[in-house]
Amino acid sequence: MLIRRFSSLRPLTTNSLNHSLSIPLPPQPLNPPSPPPLQPSDPHLSTILHLLHTTPPSHLSSSLSNSNILPTSSLISSLLPSLSSLSPPSLLSFSLWARPILSPPLLTSLVDLLSRHRSFHSSWTLLLSSPSPLLSFAPLFRRYARANLPSSAVRTLRYILHHPESISPHDPTELIELDPVHLLIDALCKEGHARYAAEFVSLKRKTDNWVPSIQIYNSLLHGWFRLRQRKKAEKLWDEMRSSGVEPTVVTYGILIEGLCRMRRPELALQFMEEMSSCGIEPNHYTCNPIVDSLAEAGRFEDALAMLEKMPMYGVSPNISTFNSLIKGFCKNRNLDGASDMLKQMIRRDILPTTTTYNYFFLFFAKYGKVEEGINLYAKMVDSGYQPDRLTYHQLIKMLCEKDKVQLAVQMIDEMNKNGFESDLATSTMHVHLLCRSRRFEEACKVFEEMFQRGIVPQYITYKMLIKELQRLGLKELEEKLSCFMNSVPHSTKLPESYRDDKEGYFDKARRKSIMKKARIMSDVLKDSSTSEIKSQRENDVETANRLVAEINRRVMQLHSEKLN
Repeated sequence: MLIRRFSSLRPLTTNSLNHSLSIPLPPQPLNPPSPPPLQPSDPHLSTILHLLHTTPPSHLSSSLSNSNILPTSSLISSLLPSLSSLSPPSLLSFSLWARPILSPPLLTSLVDLLSRHRSFHSSWTLLLSSPSPLLSFAPLFRRYARANLPSSAVRTLRYILHHPESISPHDPTELIELDPVHLLIDALCKEGHARYAAEFVSLKRKTDNWVPSIQIYNSLLHGWFRLRQRKKAEKLWDEMRSSGVEPTVVTYGILIEGLCRMRRPELALQFMEEMSSCGIEPNHYTCNPIVDSLAEAGRFEDALAMLEKMPMYGVSPNISTFNSLIKGFCKNRNLDGASDMLKQMIRRDILPTTTTYNYFFLFFAKYGKVEEGINLYAKMVDSGYQPDRLTYHQLIKMLCEKDKVQLAVQMIDEMNKNGFESDLATSTMHVHLLCRSRRFEEACKVFEEMFQRGIVPQYITYKMLIKELQRLGLKELEEKLSCFMNSVPHSTKLPESYRDDKEGYFDKARRKSIMKKARIMSDVLKDSSTSEIKSQRENDVETANRLVAEINRRVMQLHSEKLN
């Protein structure tokens, strides 16, 4: 296990232990064992799955109809996780087959799946096959906006308003009745089209003598702040107040968070004082962004003063509050302050999470504290914490930058074993690390697995690996990788720094290592030339043996550091 491998590192010095040992890790509470996964109770599940993945799209509709299987809500819910890999025509055929029994949430999920593939025609076909709830049109607004088609999102709204017969009656059991205009504005603002949304609202106000709701103002404020348009947000705020629309705690939360993101915590504090004077009670969504902004700027006295002031507003600091402070201390290279915050939150019975410790890993990775990072990782796992993807990425990055090739490869393997598949960057790094270790067959296996996960490797990685295989005469592996690469569309551009010379890419790294060893030999001889080479009790042979032993010792030390 990787922890055992890391524990074999040479003993840490007292100075390197100071920080890693001062980071407390309370043991995680033991959770009851999760029950074994339930086997699908619907006997038709495997039959439908087989049809979906083996029947051509043009025949799927008739195959489902002739299967003598009636769709049920439980069957569709069980199939939902497997539908994302279907082509839009197959997904549409399946959705139309299940349409008569689809609940609003299931219909919404299927519309979203079709729209995610940008098969908007199929989404409309499904929605208009019978009257649909307004909720199921929401994915269209969001997906059109994300595809940079805001005008299509507006046309969707106009269709809904002009064809009420396409919308099923509102379910009285639902607590909130949806507003289609708000659905449109919210989608546009969340996808970076606040200007388009503001122009639509302005035009509607003029033509329809219409006053936007507070929900629409909230979405517009959020949209302007996402675009970092503080002046636009302030103008909208003034317009809202002059229209007689009263802000809510959500409005103030958006204002305060937006100002804090733009590094204006003083203005945010003013708005929090204003909301308190208006009788609106602050909450974590209004207090935490101020603490985060102050800590991010290194203003720890102000951040800690805000921490102590929070109970006066009726708000107790929570895990997010302390995470913001720890993040700020780590970013400003104050590990002692971060450790003190960690101890304080534990004293308040607030248990840290993996996210909390990731800020320490970010610090260790940024400043190359390999031993401290590995120490914390080992203690973290032993205490019952589950590292997440960010934890592994920071550790792998740190190990690569410090040329700890073997440990980086082992860390990637451990990440994969713990359920985190490698993305393009990690897989590329994995291939390069294996090649630097002269493990070319394993590198080819990782390269092949990238295709199996739907990841197309970078062309430069392919070129470098192929060059090494050609140099080593591994013709079969070379043809196999070329076949994989030619089976998918890919770019053939190479960076300007790439040199297609005869020397292998990984031989250059080897030559660099040899040059480093040569410099060590030179340094030993230089040291000997400036001091007395031979003591009075040594003859020439003994002096030469001593110099050779010193050179070997330094070279072995370099080799050991590289392996670790």
